Amino acid sequence: MSVNRVTTRTVPEEPGGVRTPLRGRDVELAFIEARLDALDRGEGGIIRVEGPAGIGRSRILAEAAAAARRRGTRVFEGAADPDERFAPLGPLLEGVLAGEEPLPGAQRLRDLTTTPGQRFWLLQELGDRLREAARRGPLFVVLDDLQWCDDLTLLTFHTLAAGLSSHPILWLVAVRAGSVPPGVRTTLDRIRQAGAHGLVLGALEDRAIARITEDVLGAPPDPDVLRLANRAEGFPQLLVELLGSLREEAVTIENGTARLLEGPPAPRQLPSVVRRLDQLSDEARELVRTAAAVGGTVTAALLAELLGRSSAALITAVRESLEADLLAESGDRLAFRHDLIREAVEAGLPLPLRQALSRQVAGLPPGRAPADVTEARGAAPGDATEADRLRTEAAELAGTAPGTAAELSLKALELTAVDAPGRPRVIAETIPLLWQTGRAARARELGATALAAGGLGPEGEALIRLALARLAVQFDFSEAVRQARAGVALPGASRTVRGRLLAMLAVGLSMSGEHAAAEQVAAEAWETAAAVGDRTAEATLTTVRSAASFHRMDLAESFRQAERSAALADALGVSTSLWVPEALWYALLSNTTGRTAEALAVAEEGIRITREQGRTAATRMWLMTRTRILLETGRLSDARADAEAASPTTDDPGPGNLADVTLRYVMLRVALHTGDRKTAEAYAVEARRMRSDGAPVVRHFGTWMLALMADYEGRPDRAMAELDAVMTSPAADRPAYAGLIDPADAPVLVRMALRAGAHERAAQAVAMAEKRAVLNPDLPFLAATAAHARGLLDNDLAPLVRAVRLYEDCPRPLARASALEDAGRKLATTRRPEALPYFETALSLYARSGAERDVARVRRRLRAAGVRRRPSAAGLSETWTELTAAELRVVRLVARGLTNQQTAERLSLSPHTVSSHLRRAFTKLDITSRTELTRLVQRRDHGR
Repeated sequence: MSVNRVTTRTVPEEPGGVRTPLRGRDVELAFIEARLDALDRGEGGIIRVEGPAGIGRSRILAEAAAAARRRGTRVFEGAADPDERFAPLGPLLEGVLAGEEPLPGAQRLRDLTTTPGQRFWLLQELGDRLREAARRGPLFVVLDDLQWCDDLTLLTFHTLAAGLSSHPILWLVAVRAGSVPPGVRTTLDRIRQAGAHGLVLGALEDRAIARITEDVLGAPPDPDVLRLANRAEGFPQLLVELLGSLREEAVTIENGTARLLEGPPAPRQLPSVVRRLDQLSDEARELVRTAAAVGGTVTAALLAELLGRSSAALITAVRESLEADLLAESGDRLAFRHDLIREAVEAGLPLPLRQALSRQVAGLPPGRAPADVTEARGAAPGDATEADRLRTEAAELAGTAPGTAAELSLKALELTAVDAPGRPRVIAETIPLLWQTGRAARARELGATALAAGGLGPEGEALIRLALARLAVQFDFSEAVRQARAGVALPGASRTVRGRLLAMLAVGLSMSGEHAAAEQVAAEAWETAAAVGDRTAEATLTTVRSAASFHRMDLAESFRQAERSAALADALGVSTSLWVPEALWYALLSNTTGRTAEALAVAEEGIRITREQGRTAATRMWLMTRTRILLETGRLSDARADAEAASPTTDDPGPGNLADVTLRYVMLRVALHTGDRKTAEAYAVEARRMRSDGAPVVRHFGTWMLALMADYEGRPDRAMAELDAVMTSPAADRPAYAGLIDPADAPVLVRMALRAGAHERAAQAVAMAEKRAVLNPDLPFLAATAAHARGLLDNDLAPLVRAVRLYEDCPRPLARASALEDAGRKLATTRRPEALPYFETALSLYARSGAERDVARVRRRLRAAGVRRRPSAAGLSETWTELTAAELRVVRLVARGLTNQQTAERLSLSPHTVSSHLRRAFTKLDITSRTELTRLVQRRDHGR
């Protein structure tokens, strides 16, 4: 997040550069003055200012800060920005480190924000600095636009406010009214419980409107002008902008009174609306403009018709428009937040376009808009007919608009009596919808509360446990197994539900790494699914069968089953799938066997589709999957950015096992390749936690991560000791690659074992790699890893050279670079000149991947061979040695004025990934704002 001081951020520029007096807020200002009086007496506290966009929150904060300064109080001011949510703790940290009297130790605090695992120390240090400053005099901390703050800022704010409540520190925060992210809502609840004072800003009264109109126009308004001013409905920002747009051309001063020249003026564009439109993606901007041309309220179906798209394809654009405070939900329709906003948007459209859209709307047949799907037609609790209607509509929308489906299902649940026989089934239907739309904690709470209350009956309890097992797959493999197993054990459940529970149990066991048990359960599940003709369970079990074949190293059969599973799930519709989505497994399987380009294409398509449909949970699972793929393709910076974008949140239920085997593993590997010791150590801590997890696969990942860390630290003996637990686990559940995560790790393990003198362990890894290659002759990547491992074990140049040749056909640059380096190392002992091309190619591949530690090692080998190479970062332009290629692409687009959303669209990335790249770029370049970035780009790229 970027931070701008209130003097430039929270006080909007008014027409003609004239700042009008604050009107109509005497009560609010008097309250703040009273709290400042209390602050002077040594009493701290929290004030929360809340209100809709344009109501004047920022102006209140600016006036409060000015009042505090007049008293001699030390003031810190920060603000969040919706387009720059990428610097952890940015609004708060820059608020206390900038200004006339910043807190000391700025660099130390900034370093702690960018170092994983240092959150505790950051809170301690920042708290100590504020405590020390408060001993010398009262402090006034202002934080604007809390709704756009990052999670670390929110955590730090409410933690410090509570921990320093006995000190003379007054916190003044502003937040937009209405819907806010869950983390913000949690923070507001916590400070409310801690005794925060609330100021809710409402519309201005008539007298204040008249006074502001006189301030802007320079004379008291006549009745016509006042009627026009009242169209702003008491919103100061809209009022001032509306009057400012009329002052020069539509208003005249006659006999000391402001009058309209020629009746009501035509609608005008308003600066705040133009700014919000410019921040939207192209799709959202087009949607808003189309809605403005239609006029009044509009259904999503009508917008889809006018834009030539499906309703599902509009989900992201609609959500973006709502978050920008341009549109609002009105039943099953969309409406503009304010009619002046609609008119301002419409005023920016060319007249021919407005006329064409009007004709198009007029030509649509009646009844195209869907029936009311968000309000239960005046129904009362216990109305089973209305509840059934809502459930039916939710089921129809689940695959394309899960957010709407979840709200419908929740409404149906409200209408269903607590003792109604069908209530457990409604709960079971609602849980996956909440999970898919990013409300996993609420989904789990709903299910847990129902189970604790009891009285569900066997079928009802089985359905709820099935839903909870599905939910747990992403977060806690062992919990998924527990819920499914408990459901299977229930007597009296229907055969269909029991079959699905068995299928879910097989999935949980397979994902946990309990392969033998998974196959046993799957066999029983197959019989049940076949008996009842359950194709949904069949799709899930086909994925389990694919995973079993993979474990046995029969990759051809594994691929065949994975393709069949994905096709079945797709044909059935994702909302009925027990494991959403089966295609995830196909992408991971393709990546692990060297078909990386195919895996990446599948993952990117999955991200695109799930994001369009608003399926938050599935999108995060796809992002997690893509991190693994990007790592193997040598796109280290992008892999790290994706991992950060999809990182678990504080509201996630469970430890996040899927994140363990994707994000955390990837972050450690990237840190080792780049020589980022602090990050590596932070994720080694996570690996130690993983090693004691209930799921064998998570323990295996944690063990391999710790072995890699020990080898990085120059302790190969310790690395071998870490692996002992995996190698002595039951053979049936041991990882298919002898403790490894990926076939390309075989040479890594051999090298590690040889350094430790564990020749037998190295030979075991080679035998496993060669067996895998023999069993799957159509996969050259496996043959390459086997040849590479054999060459290291035997210290033989021929298999190393063969590995280099085989890797040429595989999109695995880091694995290929490693083989080139090993071949060059072997040649350098006796035929030094022949070694140089190998080293040179390896250096180039490592550099393009951003693997700085590997680059440094190959340079040392070149120097030992008598070759000097001037250091450069990741093979980039000499002008930008600090940044990776991915970071530089983002930086240059942002410097041209593109928003994060626009940059993401241009580069086919997610906005979160763009934010992650920007955060790292800002840290590396030691800058804190887009303005500084633009100046730096102009200076470096254009010499300005």
